[in-house]
Amino acid sequence: MAGRPTELNPFFTETTSLKGVGPRVAEALGRAMGTRLKDLLLTPPSGLIDRSYRPKISDAKADQICTFNVTVGRHMVPSNKNRPYRIRVFDETGDMTLTFFKARSDYLNRVLPEGSQRIVSGKTEVFNAEMQMTHPDYILTPEKLDQLRLYETLYPLSAGLSQKVAGKAVMGALQRLPTLGEWLDSEMLTRQDWPSFHEALIRLHAPEHPVDIKVDAPPRLRLAYDELFAKQLAMALVRETTRRAKGRPLKTSGQYVDDVLNGAPFKPTGAQRHAFSEISADMSSPFRMARLLQGDVGAGKTFVAALACAQAAEAGVQVALMAPTEILARQHAATLKTLLEPAGLTVDAVTGRDKGKARDALATGLAEGYVDVVVGTHALFQEKVEFKDLGLVIIDEQHRFGVHDRLKLAEKGNNPDLLVMTATPIPRTLALTSYGDLDVSKLDEKPAGRKPIKTRILPMQRLDDVIDGVERAIKKGDQVYWVCPLVEDSELIDLSSVEDRHRQLTAIFGNRVGLLHGRLAAQEKESISQAFKRGSYDILVATTVIEVGVDAPNATIMVIEHAERFGLAQLHQLRGRVGRGDKQSSCLLLYKGPLSVNGKSRLEIMRQSEDGFLIAEKDWELRGSGDLLGAQQSGLPAYKLADLDKHKALLETAVQDARFLAQTDPSLTSKRGEAARNLLYLFEQDFGIALMKAG
Repeated sequence: MAGRPTELNPFFTETTSLKGVGPRVAEALGRAMGTRLKDLLLTPPSGLIDRSYRPKISDAKADQICTFNVTVGRHMVPSNKNRPYRIRVFDETGDMTLTFFKARSDYLNRVLPEGSQRIVSGKTEVFNAEMQMTHPDYILTPEKLDQLRLYETLYPLSAGLSQKVAGKAVMGALQRLPTLGEWLDSEMLTRQDWPSFHEALIRLHAPEHPVDIKVDAPPRLRLAYDELFAKQLAMALVRETTRRAKGRPLKTSGQYVDDVLNGAPFKPTGAQRHAFSEISADMSSPFRMARLLQGDVGAGKTFVAALACAQAAEAGVQVALMAPTEILARQHAATLKTLLEPAGLTVDAVTGRDKGKARDALATGLAEGYVDVVVGTHALFQEKVEFKDLGLVIIDEQHRFGVHDRLKLAEKGNNPDLLVMTATPIPRTLALTSYGDLDVSKLDEKPAGRKPIKTRILPMQRLDDVIDGVERAIKKGDQVYWVCPLVEDSELIDLSSVEDRHRQLTAIFGNRVGLLHGRLAAQEKESISQAFKRGSYDILVATTVIEVGVDAPNATIMVIEHAERFGLAQLHQLRGRVGRGDKQSSCLLLYKGPLSVNGKSRLEIMRQSEDGFLIAEKDWELRGSGDLLGAQQSGLPAYKLADLDKHKALLETAVQDARFLAQTDPSLTSKRGEAARNLLYLFEQDFGIALMKAG
């Protein structure tokens, strides 16, 4: 890659340059760990074989890895080649048998000649009341003892790759390791008692003690910190570049904002006012805004977005709001139209469905500046949508877009301000790893007048009682969501599917039961959602497609089947679909027993709390980062050396450290900054450097 320092070249060399690694082995290594030397070196061992136990034969225990110094005795050659080949070996305390299956006698006579001294290492076992070792892992002459590693590290494997070959490749890569300048603060290294990067890699792959490979040992902690620091430094550089980028001060008298506030059908909460004052201050400053608005379910983030739109429009610029789905885009457009009407602003939606004249008229309106706010899916930025003057970009449900997408969007207008929104409260750790380039505002207060949602946990056996309860609610004129986890029956998984449940409920309630799942076309989804909202259905049986989006103020009951299979954050999102009006709402979590202790405590949290931020933290603690539902979709970066559950404290330090370096040395020209450039290239976070050059 252009710009990469030459001293890093050894890390980026292909594994085929290693002795004994041909194309086939390289391919297998590629599947297991990667195709370059750095991929091997930055893959931590998955375990270790300890060959340091070196007993005399009489002291050896069965089922242990033992290393013996023995004299080779008699070879017992089998008369039948299907029988094992046995060799007696002994030391001054006793004797044992080495057993080989399908072995060639000429080979065994060569490596274990009678009367010779040999080092043998492998797993012991007892057979016919005698100690034996089947196919020793190592057979060496005493002078080659140094070839036997006391602690043999193990690595992830793929088809066609053995531990021996993988280990040899890593050792080969280790020998080519260049020494790099130190990118960590010297005081920190002393305080933590961490080795250098070079030494940490050597101790991780060629440990002096089994403890060296542990996740909380100094070598691993040092390398995990490097990985976290590299990602955080790249984000901090993005953050600094964004902050230093000349924005436009979108200052106004606040007339449009007042019009929206006065025309609103409710009083904004304290949290909404506070979040908007932070956003407004950012928009008024001469630098570009890059802010994340985290709202708990139903906390009214769309209203805060509407206030930001009003300020932008009064300052004479246009706003683009990007939503993940067409349903959501149309819904946002409808809500914003109502909220922004008092300020006389025009709101339009761009979706894939608009064709012909309607599309042309909208394009003209945007290009000539008649349209103040446009809402759409990411087609807004991919297609040739031209704005007269785009000054504010709002992205909803950000977890579907990464830091690279955010950078791309900034190019669409003349350095527009960026507001990112999510209705999913994010655990602090995830916020730092995925949104380190953004400032954060929180909406943690429900609008006044909303009653708490009653949550109950019931076993699936009580399904009939639930159906009776649903019938009573419908008679009162209420509506019901019924969520199932799968689309169609599977022989393998005993889960009631949406279609199955829809058939059953239709048999009881007739054609007042709607069905919504991800396999329907966007237009069908929308017409079913709208029909439910209008009251054409009493019950909507659905998969999690309703998690974000479908708004029906008259829905007061949420039934979730197999609740134990959902993440807490997702259950919280689903529950937030009810309780949007002033009626008492309830959520029924149906589980299939028996529940694990963990499963029980997770559902219990849902019963006790409606605080999405607390729930997100608990979900993280109980399930761990690797298992957070939709971790991949949530933009959670993949780490090789860092374990976010165990290295949480390191992350907090890495964030502060990276921000400090990016602020004090934004072009990385100090001695530490130069070394940190190497770190960014090494962990492939060099988009931070590219940005620096552009900035």
